Amino acid sequence: MPEEDLVELKFRLYDGSDVGPFHYSPTATVSMLKERILSEWPKDKKIVPRTANDIKLINAGKILENGKTVAQCKAPFDDLPKSVITMHVVVQPSPTKARSEKKIEEEEAIQRSFCSCTIM
Repeated sequence: MPEEDLVELKFRLYDGSDVGPFHYSPTATVSMLKERILSEWPKDKKIVPRTANDIKLINAGKILENGKTVAQCKAPFDDLPKSVITMHVVVQPSPTKARSEKKIEEEEAIQRSFCSCTIM
């Protein structure tokens, strides 16, 4: 694929630092972007996604869907020549994991709050 057809993307993390820029084909999917972000995630960050599903990408104020391609996600004003598109990255654990962890914490709290006496 010619260099002109590639889209240059960088990803802005929660603390203002960036991952990238990287060049992608317009046919690359959001899932592929998330996998790359996960593999390139800085090791010194306090918040680290466990899986690619924990990552949400935002471009032009919209959360991007996994099945969409880069070409489908580009905003019209991103068609400037030689421009780098910045996408924002939000780390949000999957709801099922968050619920199960919360449920475990609640169960542990209940177990700690019970008091029992034995009379002999």
